[in-house]
Amino acid sequence: MTAPSNPPHTNRLAAATSPYLLQHQHNPVDWWQWGPEALAEAKKSNRPILLSVGYAACHWCHVMAHESFEDEATAAVMNALFVNIKVDREERPDIDQIYMNALHLLGEQGGWPLTMFLTPAGEPVWGGTYFPKEAKFGRAAFTDILREVSRLFREEPDKIEQNRAALMARLAEAAHPAGKATIGLKELDGAARQLGNAFDSVRGGLRGAPKFPQAALFEMLWRAGQRTGDARFFELFDLTLTHICEGGIYDHLGGGFARYSVDERWLVPHFEKMLYDNAQLLALLAAAWTRSKNPLYRARATETVGWLKREMTNANKAFCSSLDADSEGEEGKFYVWSLAEIRDILGADADYFAAQYDVTAEGNFEGHNILNQLKHLPRTIEDGAAGRPGEARLAMLRGKLVIEREKRIRPGLDDKVLADWNGLMIAALAEAATAFDAPEWLVMARQAFDFVSDQMTHDDRLGHSWRAGQLLLPGLASDYACMIKAALALNEATGQRAYLDRAVTWQQALDRHYTNPANGGYFLTADDAEGLIVRPASASDDATPNPNAVAAENLVRLAALTGDDQWRIRADALLEGILAGATQNLFGHVALLNALDFRLRAAEIVCTGPDAETFAQEALKLPHLSRIVLRAPSADSLPPSHPAQDKVKAISGSSAFICVGERCSLPVTDPGKIAEAVKAF
Repeated sequence: MTAPSNPPHTNRLAAATSPYLLQHQHNPVDWWQWGPEALAEAKKSNRPILLSVGYAACHWCHVMAHESFEDEATAAVMNALFVNIKVDREERPDIDQIYMNALHLLGEQGGWPLTMFLTPAGEPVWGGTYFPKEAKFGRAAFTDILREVSRLFREEPDKIEQNRAALMARLAEAAHPAGKATIGLKELDGAARQLGNAFDSVRGGLRGAPKFPQAALFEMLWRAGQRTGDARFFELFDLTLTHICEGGIYDHLGGGFARYSVDERWLVPHFEKMLYDNAQLLALLAAAWTRSKNPLYRARATETVGWLKREMTNANKAFCSSLDADSEGEEGKFYVWSLAEIRDILGADADYFAAQYDVTAEGNFEGHNILNQLKHLPRTIEDGAAGRPGEARLAMLRGKLVIEREKRIRPGLDDKVLADWNGLMIAALAEAATAFDAPEWLVMARQAFDFVSDQMTHDDRLGHSWRAGQLLLPGLASDYACMIKAALALNEATGQRAYLDRAVTWQQALDRHYTNPANGGYFLTADDAEGLIVRPASASDDATPNPNAVAAENLVRLAALTGDDQWRIRADALLEGILAGATQNLFGHVALLNALDFRLRAAEIVCTGPDAETFAQEALKLPHLSRIVLRAPSADSLPPSHPAQDKVKAISGSSAFICVGERCSLPVTDPGKIAEAVKAF
């Protein structure tokens, strides 16, 4: 079949709210948004579907768009042979999860852009990621692939049906655990040792390249260090976090961390900045600070929150999604420097600055320089604790470069507000505000929470994505899990009951509309959401922790804060149900293993009496990864059924009760002894 050379085309993306979809509104491709109309068109015309999934900050999404989707000849083939659907994976992670899983089942490596071929009913048949416009490096040209897939649909439908049937059988396969999980503290220790053996002992992170800031893996090491007392886990954790903080993956001028490093040194970033990466790293910096008091961690947290406030906060005080990797059609152009530029701007100070930030005439990245301080490593925690010599001078010089950099064309901002990513950042800000004694960060967290709570919630139902006054409903399980996490973090940081009440309301909605009876966890989509070919129910981690893992920790916190043991029963059912089916792939479920550690070891600290707030402030100095703080000035401030009622009534004066696992302490009457009492457990 030969495509017409100049067919008329109708691009339907102009009405989209997603910045990513709007980037494609002028393509000559007949793009549809995902929905019943597009699927009806495929069935009506008996054409297969070409599904293209990407996101605004994705470099290779831009490359494929420029090469193929902006090309009239390629678009003509697409329009003649397929119904073309464009999806923003951040706006519709449910769709992305289904078809990414299908790609994995086909034995292909995943990533974005995701390019999938579907039957007119939306069933996956085959796909890949980036396809080049012209054949190269042993890869077929995109139009050749388009024509062959279309030919198979027309001429050999039996092959398509074999593929489809096999895929659909595997996609729809329900998890039927053979028995309860047998994972406890011993198994967690063994898994942590395995993970540690896979880490780069020189640079941190998993060995090899690329290197991702895999926060759940780093947290697993931190938890193992705390659990076992083995300093080697903390050494690997600190080595990793310090290299990330000093590497080019960090923006040393503007603050904030890039998505990942393409090399093994943490030097050359994939320059996009994602809200979720920065949220998870901010939370880790807060936890790391509570133990080491490394001034580098405080500095990076402060600079990153400054970037968040300056560049990622919209007029409604909520947080935007991402900054693009590209500007002026070139990846990283906004961020790199030449030695000549540094000398023009800094004059006599240029050589000092260049030595500090690895700036040379030949450059460290394609003839340019990515600012970094890796050459000053290893820097021990003890050295860091002594201060950062020359920091005031370097801050002044960085300020000059920031002023000059602001004259450049900035990378694009994806300004949609996602409830789940905002939830991660709100929680991180609340945790970091407590750890670093930065009350203004707590103000930022509360303002963002208020926006999501007020503008992205209808009754007790959360939406997923908001932009330009339009809200995408219903939300996903990840939205509930992360916003409940945010509410609980704010409740612990402030002691305000309204946050706990909101968390309970959202948890009830999550249970009502998302529960997966097969494993005690949650489907990604609501029971009343738009019907998809299967209902996504993955329990594996992605770049963000799986919502089941976030929910498991939330449920443990809810049980302690409300005194209602139904939440702990729910947490146990979730952990047992999912882990029973995950024993062959534990490292795909690290966030859930961390939640299990929290369930088994978290210190529940009830602060009571007229001086309860003083005790609470001391308790909050402990790392948020392993404590729950409840204020109960009197028995009347607790629900009548709360298990701490009798303890509170029996004590005169102020004190703290500490429980870890199934054991509780005698009352601690000196707030300065809380940390010691917790450690004794």
